[in-house]
Amino acid sequence: MLKEIIIAIQSYSQAHFFIQKHKLWKWILIPGIVYAILFMVSMYFFGGTASSFIDWLNTKTGLVRWVERRQSGLLGFLFALSGLFFWLMQMMLYFSLFKYVILIIGSPVFAYLSEKTEAILEGQELRFQFSEVKADITRGIKVALRNAALQTFYSVLLVILSLIPIAGWITPVLGVTNECFYYGFSMMDYSFARKRKGTASSNYFINHNRGLAVGNGIVFFLMHLVPFVGWVLAPAYAIIAATFSMRRVREKNGIPK
Repeated sequence: MLKEIIIAIQSYSQAHFFIQKHKLWKWILIPGIVYAILFMVSMYFFGGTASSFIDWLNTKTGLVRWVERRQSGLLGFLFALSGLFFWLMQMMLYFSLFKYVILIIGSPVFAYLSEKTEAILEGQELRFQFSEVKADITRGIKVALRNAALQTFYSVLLVILSLIPIAGWITPVLGVTNECFYYGFSMMDYSFARKRKGTASSNYFINHNRGLAVGNGIVFFLMHLVPFVGWVLAPAYAIIAATFSMRRVREKNGIPK
């Protein structure tokens, strides 16, 4: 799995040089700027909602008064830390839902970028066929909805776990790993869609090469640490990097491209 994560991470650098060489910036910047603005606005409101919910929960349950009555510095510290992890898990849940909305809205661009990347790598002209693009978009939306349901289920479990002191401290790590896998999964599935492979084939391959999906998602998340520029570039870089990593693993294992 570690080797697959490394392959997926290295694929981002290949994606960068590929975009530069073939002048794909117009397909990167325009949807990327829209994504960055939506991300900034939604995270601002999500952050406020998460904080308000924690305040409401503390008031209704009387946890704050109970901790204050105990007059224990350690207990207060554990309570504050648990609140922080609970807030982080809420933000991850919000972000995952936002991410899938973007995957659904941006499916035409993602499908086109994946097709364009493959065509250039194969040395072929991109043959635009509306029926095929429509099928790719429909499949991308179905995969995004399926992954959203699964990830939300696991994320809710982690949010509940985050309420448990000490045991809940590991939830941010589990949450990020969960996020990375399902985002990378959606990016990789476009390669199977191009080959007209069923979702069963896609599920089997990706679940047996989980490192590729996790690695793709890791860099996607890390790019969000670079304000605005990283937000603009992250979605398109992820789809192109997924195409490169899939080709590399197929070549390594002798699987037809």
